[in-house]
Amino acid sequence: MKKFFYKSSVLALTAGILLTSCDPEIDAPDPSSGEADFTSYLAVGNSLSAGFADGGLYRESQLSSLPAILADQFEEVGGGEFVQPLFSEAQANGSGYLKLVGFTPQGTPITETVTTNLAIRGLTSKNTPLYTKFTNNINNLAIPGIRVADIKTAGYGSTQGNPYFERLTDNPGLTYLQYVQAQAQAANHTFFSLWIAENDVLAYATSGGAFSGGMLNSDAQRITPVNTFTANYTELVDALTAGGKEGVLATVPDVTAVPFFTTVGGSVKQLLAANKIPAVVALTESGNSRIVITPSQINVEGGVYFPLTASAYAPLLGTPTGRYWRLLARQVSSSPDPVTVNATLTAILANYQIDTTQMFGLSQGNPLPSALVLDAAEQVNIKNATTAFNDIIKAQATAKGLALWDAYGYFNSIKNGFVRNSVTYSPSYITGNLFSLDGIHLTPRGSAIAANEIIKAINSKYNSTVPQVDETQYRAVLLP
Repeated sequence: MKKFFYKSSVLALTAGILLTSCDPEIDAPDPSSGEADFTSYLAVGNSLSAGFADGGLYRESQLSSLPAILADQFEEVGGGEFVQPLFSEAQANGSGYLKLVGFTPQGTPITETVTTNLAIRGLTSKNTPLYTKFTNNINNLAIPGIRVADIKTAGYGSTQGNPYFERLTDNPGLTYLQYVQAQAQAANHTFFSLWIAENDVLAYATSGGAFSGGMLNSDAQRITPVNTFTANYTELVDALTAGGKEGVLATVPDVTAVPFFTTVGGSVKQLLAANKIPAVVALTESGNSRIVITPSQINVEGGVYFPLTASAYAPLLGTPTGRYWRLLARQVSSSPDPVTVNATLTAILANYQIDTTQMFGLSQGNPLPSALVLDAAEQVNIKNATTAFNDIIKAQATAKGLALWDAYGYFNSIKNGFVRNSVTYSPSYITGNLFSLDGIHLTPRGSAIAANEIIKAINSKYNSTVPQVDETQYRAVLLP
């Protein structure tokens, strides 16, 4: 495979130049596959493996996907060709994505969505995109948005389902599990990676505890039941390990620790302090109940997090918000259809007794929507589910004799940041170098660092010496 490198952000690029000028000699063992066979590598997962970043999937992000980086390193120990469902160069911007264009005088980042050279071939009846087809056999089977709960859903890739899966097959009734089985047979894979379970809790978290202005968007925003997760995950691992195949599993990180949830709280605290506001009021997942949030409860363990989506609404504190509730209803509704949006808004106002003439966020009558806060009770639900899912993943790794990367433990260990090759990393938004502009998915640099941790787990399990990647050759957030 041809290696694909990227320009780094200013900070990372400077560090890379300094490192290159030193040109240190590092003693490393000769590359060896050990007890593993990397001849045909298959990647199964969700957006974290597909290369999704900056709120979209595009050619550059695909080329720097975590599995692509791993495949490059596997080449050193006998790995073969690794095919991805790349968008063409003419449609390189794929689904579209966020681009950093500047900062406000207060330091708030300004982003815009790239809308040129997209890979959209049409729209569904719900005005959702249909992406340019890619139906060849591939090695990277990762699908943005997929949950373990979805892998046996017939028609998951149809025009009523996930557009990233729909583009990969002409069979509208195919399940993802069936697709994996077919692609595994075509590739005759000898090694696999599986990192797929984040969305089984993430959608619940990003929707403020599955609350969308008075109603659930869909089952996708509920936490997957443990029994469903156990059955589906086990069946997926069974399919990938059939015939004694080797591979590596990865656990679910703490999704509440990503910049999507930890960034806005600081600015909310400043806003409250500047305006001498002692507390705000918010709806909770449970319904008509409200919670009072003081500044001391924001961005602390057992407190409340504000997602990035709350940033547009925080400045509206203390104002009448009739039209803003309508905008929020449009944002969280499962359909862009105006009739559905109006129905959603009506349900919000009626079910939760909202009076938009009162002060937004500062009164019982006009509280912050639950979709804009992640409270302590919701965080407990996420933690309990994450622990249960990770116990299942670890049990499967043990039962099948597979390598295991504890992504949960790793990302928790770097919450306070770290320094590698003279570059500082942390879970901070933009400046931390690890997370892309959507606050959830990794930058190419972050994927390279994750790849190195996975390589450590593989080498430990299979007595291999797969070389690690030079993460400085991959970019962090691109500064304007």
